[in-house]
Amino acid sequence: MGASGFLPPAPIGRRRALTAGLALAALAALSATAYLTMRGRDHESIAADDYCLVAPPTPYDPASGLSLAAPRALPADARCPVCGMYPARSRDWAAQLIFSNGDAQFFDSPLSLFMYLGRVEHYALGRKREDVVAIYVTDAVSRDWVDARQAFYVQGSSAFGPMRAGNFPAFAQLAEARSFSEKRGGQVVTLEGVDAVLVQRLAGNRRHSHDE
Repeated sequence: MGASGFLPPAPIGRRRALTAGLALAALAALSATAYLTMRGRDHESIAADDYCLVAPPTPYDPASGLSLAAPRALPADARCPVCGMYPARSRDWAAQLIFSNGDAQFFDSPLSLFMYLGRVEHYALGRKREDVVAIYVTDAVSRDWVDARQAFYVQGSSAFGPMRAGNFPAFAQLAEARSFSEKRGGQVVTLEGVDAVLVQRLAGNRRHSHDE
């Protein structure tokens, strides 16, 4: 005999009240479960729409011997969090960003880097622009990493980046940027001249493209 068998039967009125109470409790529990389920689905939907789940950052490796904010070698399997492309396949245009915890994010081009910097919270869940400690672009001449804050860019030239759209060829030396501009057109600018309006104009309708 179960434990409930030792309890005296409740009067008819109390039984009905108890039954009604249990029914209401069950309904409330069901409603709460449905709400949480839908909320979870909404959260998953937002995450899928706003964050590039296939382009996680590359953690810092203390055994590398590099300082935390130093530029990293470009992994072959790294993907750009803005467009989903593989930066290693367009090494002449690649860029990278380092967070304060040492995580590195790689980009297919300076344009993607600047798009990311303009909306860090959109592309990286839990990150902020203030968390970025270093940014690097590829020198179009030497193919070495150069501090993006010290580089010179050519905007409006005939050169198209990996996404077949306008971009910012980067140069370590002003003379080389000017020489490129004379041959391919465009205007030489520093990072201060790369504003949100210019980035948006060059970006156009670029969207995630994970099929590259």
